[in-house]
Amino acid sequence: MTAHDPSLGRHGGLLGWLGFGQTRALPIPDVAERHEPVRMRQLDEIGAFLGYHRLEINASTLSVAWCYLTGSDSKLVRLIDRRMQDRLPVTLDWLEENAPQTQHGNEAAQLAALMQRLERSIDEFGKTSLDAHRATSEYNTALEVHLGELDQVTRAGSVISELATIAKVMLRRTQDIEKQMQRSEAQTRALRRRLKEARRNAEHDHLTGLPNRRAFEARYEEEHRQAFAASEQLCLAFCDIDNFKRVNDSHGHDAGDRVIRIVAESLARISDERCHVARHGGEEFVVLFRDTSLEVALARLETLRQQLAHRRLVNRATEAPFGQVTFSAGIADVFAYPDRRTALKAADAALYRAKHEGRNRIVRAGPEDAAATALHTA
Repeated sequence: MTAHDPSLGRHGGLLGWLGFGQTRALPIPDVAERHEPVRMRQLDEIGAFLGYHRLEINASTLSVAWCYLTGSDSKLVRLIDRRMQDRLPVTLDWLEENAPQTQHGNEAAQLAALMQRLERSIDEFGKTSLDAHRATSEYNTALEVHLGELDQVTRAGSVISELATIAKVMLRRTQDIEKQMQRSEAQTRALRRRLKEARRNAEHDHLTGLPNRRAFEARYEEEHRQAFAASEQLCLAFCDIDNFKRVNDSHGHDAGDRVIRIVAESLARISDERCHVARHGGEEFVVLFRDTSLEVALARLETLRQQLAHRRLVNRATEAPFGQVTFSAGIADVFAYPDRRTALKAADAALYRAKHEGRNRIVRAGPEDAAATALHTA
C-alpha cells in the first residue's frame, strides 16, 4: 500500500475512516458540546444558591432553594431578594424564622416531589456520563488498533505519516474526554450520596433517631394499602409522655430531651418489620402494628408501659430524681374506621381519654371516639 493507493479514497479506505475521503469519520464524543438538559441546569442553580449562602444541604434548604429559584413562592422570593438587597446573609436561623411563614400547600408532598425530580436528574446525568464514558473507551480502543496498523506499514509515505500524527492527536483528545467522564461519574456518585443524606435528614428525628412525622405519614399510607390488599389487620397507637411540661419546668430542656430519648428507646424495642415506631412531634409518638390483632398489639405496648413506669430516673446534671416517667396511649383498629385519617383521629381521641382518666394507661378506641372524631371533623 502506498500514498497513491486508490483504495485510500474509496468507501472503506483509511482516509475515509479518518474523515478525509468521502466517508464520515467515527464521531468523537465531546461532553462540552452536548446540550445540557433543563433539569441539570436547575440542579446546578440549586447547588449554586446553597453554596453562595453557605447553607447545608437538608430538606428545608432544598425546599427553600427550589421555591426561590422557580418563583413558586412569591412571598419567599420577595423576602430573600430584600434580604440580599440589604446585604444581609441568608442563614439557617433567618430561614427558620421567616421561611415557614411563606409555605403553602402540602409541604411533605412538595418536598417528596423535589427529591424525586433531583433523583431523576442525577440518574439521567449518570446514565449520560456512563454512555459517554463507554463511547470514548470504545473509540480509544479503535484508534489504538488503527495506530498499530499504521506503525506496521514500513513503506508509508508522508501522507500516511501525517495521518498517523492526526490520529495520535485524536487519541489524546478522546483520552482527555474519558478522564472528564470519570470525574463526572465521581461527581454524580457524590451528589447521590448527598441527596441520600438529605432525604435521611428529612425523614428522621435528630433527637431520638426514630423516623419523624413525615416518614410516618408515608409509611402509614403504604402499610394501610398493603394490609388492605392482603386482608391483614392493622393497628395504630398514639402515645404521649405524661406530665412532660413538669419535667421541662423542673429540670430544664436538656433533661426533657433525655426523657424523650428514654421513652423513644423503650418504644423502639418492639420495632421490627411488622411494627413501626416514629416520633410524631414534641413528646408524642405513634406505633403502627401490621398483621397484629388489637389484643396482641395492646399487650405488647402494655408491657413496655409497665417496664418504663417501674424505672427510677435521675437527672445526671443535678442528681435530682425525675420521679416516675410514664406515658399514656390510645390504640385503634385501623380498619374499624372508614379511612386511615379517621382511625388516626380515633386513636388520638382515645389518648385524650387515657389522660383524662388518670394517665399512665392505654385505652382502646371505641364507638365514642369515632363519634368524637366525626364531631370534631364536622
